[in-house]
Amino acid sequence: MARALIAESALNAGRKPEEICLLAATKTQPPENIRQAIDAGVDAVGENRVQEMLDKQASYKGAPVHFIGRLQRNKVKFLIGKVSLIHSIDSIPLLETVNRLAGEQNICQEVLLQVNIGDEDTKGGFSLSGIEKAAEIAVNMPNINPRGLMCIPPFSEPEKYFENMLKKYVDIKTKVWDNGAAGILSMGMSHDFHLAIAYGSTMVRLGSNLFGSRAVT
Repeated sequence: MARALIAESALNAGRKPEEICLLAATKTQPPENIRQAIDAGVDAVGENRVQEMLDKQASYKGAPVHFIGRLQRNKVKFLIGKVSLIHSIDSIPLLETVNRLAGEQNICQEVLLQVNIGDEDTKGGFSLSGIEKAAEIAVNMPNINPRGLMCIPPFSEPEKYFENMLKKYVDIKTKVWDNGAAGILSMGMSHDFHLAIAYGSTMVRLGSNLFGSRAVT
């Protein structure tokens, strides 16, 4: 069902469905639900909490694991070597910590830089004006592989934020990351993924569309 909805949104936007990565947001989901999602063919799974991710590692076999939650610097050591992509790099100190710890394990860690596209106090991320400098710093770190940008826009009027994000992503990819590798624009969740796809998203996070409403925790 989720694949069909993504395909419909992509075709409506004049895009190919296979351009869109389906990430299952598995926060609070039990192992059996995660296994069903992987068996059904999701492209990756994403966890928000470090301890929950560590507790459920056996459930992820067969799919790349992404960390998609807000990340504290003292928790980075638990992710290096265990996740293929960290979505929520929201500061230079965090970027430096990931680079240092990845270097200690001789790993080049793939990351996304998070943009606080709505300039909201409740969300982390680089400002729209500061993201280009962060991108320049990231691309010159030896143990960081910046794969693209991520944002979670305000709930109301997401279209204008998606449009601004797409413009900035294209600008940075052309000017800073002209290496063919930074091909991820992660934006769009269950309530707005169809709009995000229309504005160039290459990765959407779906939770309730896959698993139903999440229990309050």
